[in-house]
Formats: sequence, C-alpha cells, structure tokens
Amino acid sequence: MLNWLDKAEYPFQSNYFEIDGYKMHYIDEGQGDVLFFLHGTPSWSFEYRNQIKELSKNYRCIAPDYIGFGLSDKPEIYNYSTLNHSISIGRLIKHLKIDKMNLVLHDFGGPIGFNFAINNPEKIDNIVVMNSWLWSSANDPKFIKFSKILKSPLLPFLYKYLNFSARYLLPKSFGSKKINKHIHKHYTKPFANSKERNGTLAFAKSLLNDHNWFEELWNQRGALRDKRFLFIWGMSDTFVGKNELDKFLRGFNLMYELRINECGHFPQEEDPETVNAAILEFLNN
Repeated sequence: MLNWLDKAEYPFQSNYFEIDGYKMHYIDEGQGDVLFFLHGTPSWSFEYRNQIKELSKNYRCIAPDYIGFGLSDKPEIYNYSTLNHSISIGRLIKHLKIDKMNLVLHDFGGPIGFNFAINNPEKIDNIVVMNSWLWSSANDPKFIKFSKILKSPLLPFLYKYLNFSARYLLPKSFGSKKINKHIHKHYTKPFANSKERNGTLAFAKSLLNDHNWFEELWNQRGALRDKRFLFIWGMSDTFVGKNELDKFLRGFNLMYELRINECGHFPQEEDPETVNAAILEFLNN
C-alpha cells in the first residue's frame, strides 16, 4: 500500500516494464515529441513531477524509476551498477519504440543518459542537464576529501540501516528553499527497509569505483558534438557546483545555460517554474 504517496503531487498513471524478472516503473504522460527524464540518487521520477505536469501539455513525457528506486522493484540481490542501469534504460527505450527524444538528466542520470546518448546519437535531439558530471573526479580535491566518507566501513551501515542518503544527504543538498517534511517523505518512503536500500549504496560505491568509465564517457563526448545542450544549474549546490558546470561548458559546442543562484542540487524541485520556462524556451528555439 502506497498510503504515503500524495496523488495530487504525483497524479500519474503507473506503467511497468519487466527487466530480468523485475518490474521497472515508469510514467508516460502526454503526446508529441518525447522528453525522457532520468533521475539521480536517492531519487525517482517524483523529482520531475512539476516538469511533467506542465510539459506534458505539449510533449510526451517519459520518466522511469531505476530498479531499486521509486515504485520499481527493489531486489536485495541485483546488479545495481550504474552501467547496468543505463543498459536497462536502453531496453526500455527499445521496448517503447522511441526513435527520437530529448533527454533531461540530473545527478546520476547524467552518466546513465550520456552513456545511452553516446552509443545512440541518432536517437537524440537535445539534452538538458541539471547538476551532474561526466568525467573522473579522482584528482579533484573536493572529491578526495569526500572519498574518505565513501571508503568508511560505516558507510554500508549508514546507507542500509539509517537510510542515510535519502534521510540526511538529500535535504542538505538544497539551497535557500529547504525541502518540507511532506515532500521529503516522498524521497524516504520508497526505501522502506534495509533490504531495499542497496540501490542507493551502489551509487555511492559507483562514485568511488567508476572513475575510469566516467572518464571514458567524457572522452567520447564528440559523438554528441552536433547536439544542443541546456545546462540548468543550482549554484548553491555543495555537491556538484560551479566547477562541474564550467567543465561541461568547455566540453560542448551548442550550449545554453541558466544559473539559479539560490538553488542547490535539485533546481527542478526548488524552483520548478523557472526550470519549466527554461526548458520550454530551449525546446521552442
């Protein structure tokens, strides 16, 4: 029973696609050109609800929950690697017979979506990126400091038994407009017990172990040289901030940007009206 889910906030019909015997949840709203939304961690399609409510008036908006997240199945034993999430998304796209799409990427949705785009550039029209990355951070002083936490033997305990990522890290990632308790509940409740939290733990481990793969993707970005990009950035993000935005801006050609100073890691949650307007203007130009 999803008695915690506010259907006024998330008024969408649920759809499911079977992946390796497990159900991947996704929403598919509206008609027209496809907007394909990929969430980060510890999140799910809920983070894009305010975009989908508005943009589905003119676009077909599709937003999956990775296995282990949101309303998808959360097996205790599963290949929760970031690469496997990207492969699964590719299988969903094939199942839905989508020939062309606009990607909207946030956080871990960045490498997941970029991996698909780099390998299928003919399917991509435009790409919107919010507070993400696509390269190795192994030599970044900020990451080196953070990696001490990732390497801690306490990390699995914190993630699995205290729901650390959703309960503590997520609210700290916001800017001046803090998340309220009612909305925050929609990020903690999907991870009901310790056996359902291996997806978030795997993403934490990915930050530590997938540097080479992230760097490979960055080095292959030329496959997307003719694509248009919109970078929407919460400039008060203490996790993925100005340096990451600047590197993206140096790495691509056809770019537009929107910097929202008061927003943190979730601009689509913190200032949805501004984000919606920017996406619409970008797609209509």
